Amino acid sequence: MIRLHLPATSDAEAPYVTRLAVSSDRPGEADSVLLDRDEAGGTFAGSKGIVAIDGAAPEDLDGDVVLVDPRAGRAERLIRAGSEHNSLLVTERCDQLCVMCSQPPKKTHVDRFDLLEEAAMLAPAGAVVGISGGEPTLYKDRLLTMFERVLAARADLAFHVLSNGQHFESDDVERMRAPEYARVVWGIPVYAADADLHDGIVAKDGAFARLEESFAHLVNAGARIELRTVLVRSNLAELRALARYVVRRLPFVEVWSIMQLENIGFARNRWRDLFVDHALDFAPIGHALDVAALHGIPAQLFNFPRCGVPECYRPLARASISDWKRKYMPDCETCGERAACTGFFEWHPDAEAAAAVRPL
Repeated sequence: MIRLHLPATSDAEAPYVTRLAVSSDRPGEADSVLLDRDEAGGTFAGSKGIVAIDGAAPEDLDGDVVLVDPRAGRAERLIRAGSEHNSLLVTERCDQLCVMCSQPPKKTHVDRFDLLEEAAMLAPAGAVVGISGGEPTLYKDRLLTMFERVLAARADLAFHVLSNGQHFESDDVERMRAPEYARVVWGIPVYAADADLHDGIVAKDGAFARLEESFAHLVNAGARIELRTVLVRSNLAELRALARYVVRRLPFVEVWSIMQLENIGFARNRWRDLFVDHALDFAPIGHALDVAALHGIPAQLFNFPRCGVPECYRPLARASISDWKRKYMPDCETCGERAACTGFFEWHPDAEAAAAVRPL
């Protein structure tokens, strides 16, 4: 697994963002250039201070945008050069308690928006920067302000935001009609067409009704929406009904992502009660994909190893697991589709993963 937090020491007094460079004839104001190296790592110097980072070779950090925190003694790799899986965690607070949440919320919030904005400004050309939480729209004004500033300055960048969709209001519509928001995609979950079932999964009464209200505001604003559905045992049999709901009530979504479960966070201790082995019964999933296709809604499978997906649906199985938390089993080495396969989450039980692999 790729480490995102590395031990670091710095002479700076406060946290700062910088882009690391192994060599640079004309470093930018925000760049820190390699001064020295040893077996542990490298030392970089820039206008904001000197930082010594251990745990990675300097070449592996070249071009990375990092948040140096002198008090915590670490450097956080916010944006890794060459990676397509960069996400900025804007808060760990959330107003839902989803039964399978992979990032269990905290009650406290540390405002890092200014630092995250600096990091986004330094992203590589053409990057899509992910935004995650917690629930980012708990700080909606700060979030939208960050988007507006970054996208105005960087016409090549885009954002993808994971949100529970509980906080959009009619007052947001005019603001979100601005041209910059054409480069923002909102990834919003719906777990069932039945309000009680959806509310039960997210552990919040009224969440489904509030979500429908938010969709109305987003559609009115012309927002781009990726619909997301995580599979758990309680909603598997309801996928057919959900597919009918999606094509009837949510035809405006750009894509519907049906997602396998992640064995971390709240799901880890509930794994046996939540996990759906799609290789044993793919029929409800296949039906949902067929309904979506019939009505012209693109659909895709996230976190589904390709060997467990019937051949006719295999092209929909995306390599969706972020590179820093992805693993493959030994038998995957001989698979002809490994390069296109998502593999497994690093924390997926090895025995289950090994048993599931059928090289193609």
